[in-house]
Amino acid sequence: MLAVLVLGSIAVNAQQAIAQLTITPEQTLSLSITESAEQAGQLNRAKNLARQAAEKANGGLNYYRAEPSMHGPAAEAPFVENGDGTITFTFMGGAPGYTAPTVKTVATVNLTTGDVQIDYNGSMNGFRETSERGM
Repeated sequence: MLAVLVLGSIAVNAQQAIAQLTITPEQTLSLSITESAEQAGQLNRAKNLARQAAEKANGGLNYYRAEPSMHGPAAEAPFVENGDGTITFTFMGGAPGYTAPTVKTVATVNLTTGDVQIDYNGSMNGFRETSERGM
């Protein structure tokens, strides 16, 4: 009986020791997931701000619709992280129901302030992407 109690005590202590060893990796994993979710949220907010700025610049939703990638998952939107706290989106659009886009928009969003700068909004061939933005 004493052997069962001793062995049972050793098993419980071993399980507790293993549980203590696995806390740090789980916490690290949790932190990574939290950081990734925050970054995804920032990207989605930036995408929406860029799209809304283009909608406004083109007369509103009665006259303009951005390409589908600007309405779906943010990771599928055409963007470049500039490395200075801004993200630049380059996307197409046109009149509601368009089959061929007529407007190209390049919008840079400041992740800290939420400010949007329209770098270009015009004909499909009127803006040449610069290597300065990494495009």
